[in-house]
Amino acid sequence: MTENVDLFVIGGGVNGAAIARDAAGRGLSVMLCEKDDLASATSSASTKLIHGGLRYLEYGEFRLVREALIEREVLLRAAPHIIRPLRFVLPHRKGLRPAFLIRLGLFLYDHLGGRKLLPASEGIRLDRDPRGTALKPGFRRGFAYSDCRVDDSRLVVLYAVDAAERGAVIRTRTTVEGAVREGKSWSIRVRDATGREEVVRARALVNATGPWVSRMRDHIEGVGPRQAALRLVKGSHIVTRRLYEGDHAYIFQNSDGRVVFAIPYERRFTLIGTTDIPCDEPPEKPKVSAAEIAYLCTAVNTYLRSGIGTGDIVWSYAGVRPLYDDQAADASAVTRDYVLKIDAAGGGAPLLSVFGGKITTSRRLAEHGLGLLLDACGLDAPAWTRDASLPGGDIPEADFDAFVAVLRPHYPWLESSTLKRLAFAYGTRVRHILGRARHPQDLGENFGGGLTEAELDYLVSVEWARSAEDVLWRRSKLGLHLSADAATRIEAWLQRRLRCREAAATASDHK
Repeated sequence: MTENVDLFVIGGGVNGAAIARDAAGRGLSVMLCEKDDLASATSSASTKLIHGGLRYLEYGEFRLVREALIEREVLLRAAPHIIRPLRFVLPHRKGLRPAFLIRLGLFLYDHLGGRKLLPASEGIRLDRDPRGTALKPGFRRGFAYSDCRVDDSRLVVLYAVDAAERGAVIRTRTTVEGAVREGKSWSIRVRDATGREEVVRARALVNATGPWVSRMRDHIEGVGPRQAALRLVKGSHIVTRRLYEGDHAYIFQNSDGRVVFAIPYERRFTLIGTTDIPCDEPPEKPKVSAAEIAYLCTAVNTYLRSGIGTGDIVWSYAGVRPLYDDQAADASAVTRDYVLKIDAAGGGAPLLSVFGGKITTSRRLAEHGLGLLLDACGLDAPAWTRDASLPGGDIPEADFDAFVAVLRPHYPWLESSTLKRLAFAYGTRVRHILGRARHPQDLGENFGGGLTEAELDYLVSVEWARSAEDVLWRRSKLGLHLSADAATRIEAWLQRRLRCREAAATASDHK
């Protein structure tokens, strides 16, 4: 069987999903294939921030910072349920960056991107401000500024959901075996989890495979020599019990010039990261090393009264960032900007390869990439995503607290913590899960943390969830809250549900 589409996207990370969404919204027929689950690699292993990148100003990355600051507010308006403002406290440490340099950086940060929604930066006296009580004695001066936190893997899923609702075909657990340029089109061989193979023909092809972009290019026939190189950098994070009170995050300066974030996470925890460790090859399942754990613990222990060690870590994760190789000597100085390369050798079907990038600029990257592809194909379709909400993000005035207050009277029988979690995850689409339920029993079995059969059914039917890991660590972070026994029961429920779906699909095919 051969299917024909305008655009075929390889890779279900944040950039691939954003490109699929943008293209589908422009009226193109789109197929996206991901060999694992959506956001199963780098895109779910970030520091969970939508930010301009204050530190990048030191490297003269003014264009990147400006674009990221603009995108910060675009995404905040588009998805105020999964993206929320976060205030950062930066303690001044003698002997490191001078205070005047920090003030200058924050002034630029406030003004480069035309800030409208977030408050301006300020200087604070940590020996008088409540936000200084968690710090060790000796930190008197500091600064506060705003960025946003994000549920990174849910952002990827919402891009994919929006793409699918606009006509795109999203296939997870589907491997691209190879692609061949045949004149003005691509012939792409794919294999699903059952081993079934098919060929898809496409007018244009996108290689958005992150750390594997160069490796995937080797499976694409008919392209010219490699146009760019990757710099692979592993970033690791640890999660501990909650280390301090308050909704603010900290940004700690290290003597090596890097910074480490400590961020309130999932109510009861603190997220700490990240590191910058060069990699030669992208491991399928990167692990946090003992040296990285020691580095992050030392950074925290330099600043916070509440010291930590390996015994305080409840979870850790690592991801490999596919940065564009700009020949910087230090891994932490490598540009976080993206580079898009078009290959249309001999006027043939175009291939777009994505190098680098960050979650914050994913929407703009997609917009830029689609512009290049449309030009290469001789097509014209206007950009549209800048002012469009993501699924569930159409919250009046982007006022999340007011939205929850309106929801509350409709579900008085639902625990407040559960309602808030569902609202955070699904926004206005929470009603697709709760529907007309009048009692907890109407939602089916509760597996813990307010996760019910109704929610699982939604995740399977709408968000491509296929395993307990998909649900507990990417569609949510309930894995931090639920027991191993609960995970086993969820996995069993999902497999029963999937078998029923497959049986129903088979019966329908035989009619």
